[in-house]
Amino acid sequence: MAPLPQSQRPQSTSQPSGKGEVSDLKMQLRQHAGSRAPGTDDSKRELFKKVISYMTVGIDVSSLFSEMVMCSATSDIVLKKMCYLYVGNYAKGNPDLALLTINFLQKDCRDEDPMIRGLALRSLCSLRVANLVEYLVGPLGLGLKDNNSYVRTVAAIGILKLYHISASTCVDADFPSMLKALMLNDPDAQVVANCLTALQEIWSLEAGTSEEASREREALLTKPVIYYFLNRIKEFSEWAQCIVLDLVAKYIPSDSNEIFDIMNLLEDRLQHANGAVVLATSKVFLHLTLSMTDVHQQVYERIKAPLLTLVSSGSQEQSYAVLSHLHLLVMRAPMLFSSDYKHFYCQYNEPSYVKKLKLEMLTAVANESNTYEIVTELCEYAANVDVPIARESIRAVGKIALQQYDVNAIVDRLLLFLEMEKDYVTAETLVLVKDLLRKYPQWSHDCIAVVGNISSKNVQEPKAKAALIWMLGEYSQDMFDAPYILESLIDNWDDEHSAEVRLHLLTAVLKCFFKRPPETQKALGAALAAGLADSHQDVHDRALFYYRLLQYNASVAERVVNPPKQAVSVFADTQSSEIKDRIFDEFNSLSVIYEKPSYMFTDKEHRGPFEFSEELGILSVGVESDDNVSPAQRVEASDNDLLLSTSEKEESRGPSSNGSAYSAPAYDSSAVSVTASQTQLVSTSQNQALPAYTPQASLAIDDLLGLSSPAAPAPTPSPSTLKLNARAVLDPSSFQRKWGQLSVSLSQDCSISPQGTAALTTPQVLLRHMQGHSIHCIASGGQAPIFKFFFYAQKAEELAVFYLVECVINTSSSKAQIKVKSEDQSTSQAFSDMFQSALSRLGMS
Repeated sequence: MAPLPQSQRPQSTSQPSGKGEVSDLKMQLRQHAGSRAPGTDDSKRELFKKVISYMTVGIDVSSLFSEMVMCSATSDIVLKKMCYLYVGNYAKGNPDLALLTINFLQKDCRDEDPMIRGLALRSLCSLRVANLVEYLVGPLGLGLKDNNSYVRTVAAIGILKLYHISASTCVDADFPSMLKALMLNDPDAQVVANCLTALQEIWSLEAGTSEEASREREALLTKPVIYYFLNRIKEFSEWAQCIVLDLVAKYIPSDSNEIFDIMNLLEDRLQHANGAVVLATSKVFLHLTLSMTDVHQQVYERIKAPLLTLVSSGSQEQSYAVLSHLHLLVMRAPMLFSSDYKHFYCQYNEPSYVKKLKLEMLTAVANESNTYEIVTELCEYAANVDVPIARESIRAVGKIALQQYDVNAIVDRLLLFLEMEKDYVTAETLVLVKDLLRKYPQWSHDCIAVVGNISSKNVQEPKAKAALIWMLGEYSQDMFDAPYILESLIDNWDDEHSAEVRLHLLTAVLKCFFKRPPETQKALGAALAAGLADSHQDVHDRALFYYRLLQYNASVAERVVNPPKQAVSVFADTQSSEIKDRIFDEFNSLSVIYEKPSYMFTDKEHRGPFEFSEELGILSVGVESDDNVSPAQRVEASDNDLLLSTSEKEESRGPSSNGSAYSAPAYDSSAVSVTASQTQLVSTSQNQALPAYTPQASLAIDDLLGLSSPAAPAPTPSPSTLKLNARAVLDPSSFQRKWGQLSVSLSQDCSISPQGTAALTTPQVLLRHMQGHSIHCIASGGQAPIFKFFFYAQKAEELAVFYLVECVINTSSSKAQIKVKSEDQSTSQAFSDMFQSALSRLGMS
């Protein structure tokens, strides 16, 4: 069937057909304003529906304000509701027009219908216009005394709205004391709950400046008030019960009898169908019994069954919230939950975030009696199609092994994982085997026999490769191919992007050298040479440290790098006990879900230092940031290389072939033939300087490691008219000021190589790469596939000239959008070419 022509298509009722639609509505509303003909209310309804629908989709219909007010003179409650909705939406933006609504709203506040009185009062308090505050006092006072509970309920919350508009007006009208009297005497439970909510907020905000408000806030926690609420707890709605229970949790009983009275009174609240009420009651029980150890443990047993029931019923989101609280309790008392481990088995239809939490709980409750069953279940998850869950299950098996439960069987299971020939399984298992060997060295023979069959080419994840390299160095005497595997890894040094792997490689090859010198001599020399030329500061410094140490004394170097080791008994926890206690104090709050105290996600000083503003291209340096924005990666140039002598520092400050701020000293006979006084090593923390090395020792170690041979000439850098300062420093505030002042010199799009796209897994990858080209990052953010960076560079010849870059990279399309700003626009194109050239080499080396 052919589509209708444009002129014959029906117009949507929710969208205006043109600019004149709002004018037509205005005219029709004006026609119906004073009409009392039959059917007028029905016509008004259709017009009001159109106005509300336009307002809902974001179309500005504020020009209809006066017509809507004129049409509000009706007894139809549906029309009243729509009119109140419209007025409340546009009153704040049109304070002058809002005056038109006062008369009819005040009139409706005295209507015979209590529903209209309540709706009018709510709308009047929702205008949020400061110069209309004087018109709120009278209706609110009458509302608190109204004989209908709905009107009193609205008035109680209306006073809180008035306080936020004008606190002084609210306090001067003595509304807080009126709320208190209503709270303690009103027969309607919802009115009492609203009064309590309003008073808690008002007195909390006033307590900082008023001693009376502080005393009133403390009076809420007195025995008569608490018992008044507890005796009426069953009358309240679920929301109101949570408010009351949160207040009771702060109450300090006078003796144990009072504690038991409160718990007996609230016993049936643990059987409530609403999860929020059960959690709030659990918080009361836990906090009241903190000083009673035996009773506190009994509380765990009592609340365990209701919480487990909530986990198995309801939505997945509710299950996760309850599981998070159960997880907190399990971490505090794992033995009490050890018999309920089957409740934490993962079900096939559960989302990954629920499964991950259950895996953590299975790890916590494992003990001698249930380890076999739990590990058997976890091993089934290792073949899960959900790769993150499979990884977590393998980590869980390793954590249980580190708890010294049935280690023999667990180690055998972990070694079987290495035969599954799945990259992620092998990677996670290697990391766990390394930790197991650190704690159980007696298992080295069995583990190394299996690990030795793994090809290093099949291990690509940095942590897994670092774990494999650690085992190659630590147990090189038991692994026949260890020197040759390390040598092959060193040959591919430039292809290794992870600094962690290169650091482990330096240490492992030096350990292997002390155990099997003839086979590792060449590899050690190559590793030190590559490390000394590395652009990463930590890698460069470690290689130089090892080189100086070998020059001084090989025996000392062996004692430093490969000392006698004791088994690790306890691995550090990720959270301190103080943090865990703070989270427990905030039971039944978001702190438990986030697994961090509230101050960590509400206080400004604990948030990230950078924030990208809404407008692309403006960088805001502030205290608020979302979770995707990482701190700035700034490297300030300084003499960090404390192991370099004076002359070598001068050489290292020169431009290097790879553009790094760090370069290795020249290792020929002239470079090392200096006096002992010039080459003394830096003193240790005990202020004891190591003896100076002799030229003969230096030449000997160079000859041994093959470092004394003439160095290959550095590749000639590509001709460029623009030179950048490798040690440029620019603070965030200066960057922000310059970015706001300068105009965009160039805006270009460029492509990224497939290797670069594959390498850009996190923002830090590009930060390190660009730093090697004298281009530094001031802020970065985003997550795959969209990353956003702000870079800066400094012109070497003119230090006052900076180049500022905004770079947005889309890894899914392999495209980058680049904006360049600079004081010297004549060289902006040259810098842009240099920036794109550096970007194109990402992932190549």
